[in-house]
Amino acid sequence: MKIGAPKEVHEGEARVAITPESAGHLQKLGHEVFVEAGAGLAAGFTDEAYKAAGVEVMKTPAALFKMVDIVAKVRPPTETEAKRLVKGQTLISFFYPSSNEALMELVKSKGATAIAMDMVPRISRAQKMDALSSMANIAGYRAVIEAGNNFGRFFTGQVTAAGKVAPAKVLVVGAGVAGLAAIGTSTSLGAITYAFDVRPEVAEQIESMGAEFVFLEFEDSELPDGAETGGYAPPSSPEFQAKQLEKFRELAPDIDIVICTALIPNRPAPVLWTKDMVEAMKPGSVIVDLAAERGGNCELTKPEEKVVTDNNVTIIGYTDFPSRMSTQSSTLYGNNIRHMMADLTPEKDGVVVHDMEDDVIRGATITHEGEITWPPPPPKVAAIATQKKEKPKELTPEEKRAQEVAAFQAETKFQVGLLAVGGALLLLAGLFTPASFMQHFIVFTLACFVGFQVIWGVAHSLHTPLMAVTNAISSIIILGALLQIGSGSWLVILLAALSVFMAGVNIFGGFLVTRRMLAMFQKS
Repeated sequence: MKIGAPKEVHEGEARVAITPESAGHLQKLGHEVFVEAGAGLAAGFTDEAYKAAGVEVMKTPAALFKMVDIVAKVRPPTETEAKRLVKGQTLISFFYPSSNEALMELVKSKGATAIAMDMVPRISRAQKMDALSSMANIAGYRAVIEAGNNFGRFFTGQVTAAGKVAPAKVLVVGAGVAGLAAIGTSTSLGAITYAFDVRPEVAEQIESMGAEFVFLEFEDSELPDGAETGGYAPPSSPEFQAKQLEKFRELAPDIDIVICTALIPNRPAPVLWTKDMVEAMKPGSVIVDLAAERGGNCELTKPEEKVVTDNNVTIIGYTDFPSRMSTQSSTLYGNNIRHMMADLTPEKDGVVVHDMEDDVIRGATITHEGEITWPPPPPKVAAIATQKKEKPKELTPEEKRAQEVAAFQAETKFQVGLLAVGGALLLLAGLFTPASFMQHFIVFTLACFVGFQVIWGVAHSLHTPLMAVTNAISSIIILGALLQIGSGSWLVILLAALSVFMAGVNIFGGFLVTRRMLAMFQKS
């Protein structure tokens, strides 16, 4: 099959759907690859780079559409591009079908198949094709960089000859893919980072990245599982939202940078940072609203614009963060496309098999064989979501007592078993060894036991000096090694010499450590 990527016509869009690297993978699947001239220039990929990768460069978009069987794009097609599609062609791009029903009808009328990359189900097998996550990851990273560009101070705290600089305080609202990327970037830059999410189970992920999870003292047992919303944070109750806003009002005066990431695709963005919160923030603070395309999480956000309020708070509502890092975005999106093509080409022979029984392909397909197939049925595999932990069952006093008795009996059986095995080994040793060996062995065993009990009873803070002294004293074994040096056997002499050396290290090292520790408590 022939697959091609036209140049994106949306104003300001710098990404491209196929890169020279991903083109090589597509060729290994048996496909021929085409791009429109200049399609990758804004992302840093020249036509020469494509030609070097074996890609044929077409002069016009019309020529490309006529040549290929599969069109790969980033943005949803324009009406002109959709009209270029013909029966049997396949379009792969972001589509947002709930917002583009007329466009979906147009593609259907052309008899073309449309695969929406934004509709890839959020199941484990489909993670490599999850373009929304790929772009959200870049947006979260870029949001922090954009905030730093508009913030007048350091992220990290510093102590310099000119004075002390306090670290910036960053609040990330929403701990999805974009939120976690923002948290990682913020903490790596040295800021004190706080994060909030309606899902308390993500607290461990947030804290593992060095941020502090903002807890709400609220029990909302009716919150739906993330699996019901495709793995995204679920909508919360009005009572929970009120408590959430109250917490944000409390935090607003101390926060320098707010990164808003709370958004579920194809739904309006919830307003989480209100006008009064903006007014409570310090002059010079920055708000970056990644939900601007859907109205914004901040009440004062203006999509596609950067505004500065009367109290000098900068609110950034850009909607093209991935496009501002077009090389990285194109690379990741190109990988998403080629993984989708790998699923569509199971035999790697260049023949596309559009299996509508496959969860991923069925979920992403919105038009096929002259029919609209959106919305898809729920996937057979549950969406990615952390399962809620069940509360441990409260045990009655009788059940607790029964558990303690069972544990004691199990421990007793284990100890008795060890004693029985040890006794049997001692009996066997006594049958095949001389009496002198057994006498020394019993003394050695008792010494180990007594030594263990003595050391175990000492406070931990005294272990180092105590062990240093006891090691030195126990090295009296050097006397035995010295006696054996006079032996006629070269092997015994060698082993005795090694024993003298190691025992000497033990003696001098033990007393040296003890002396240094005692010196710590002496006045100079």
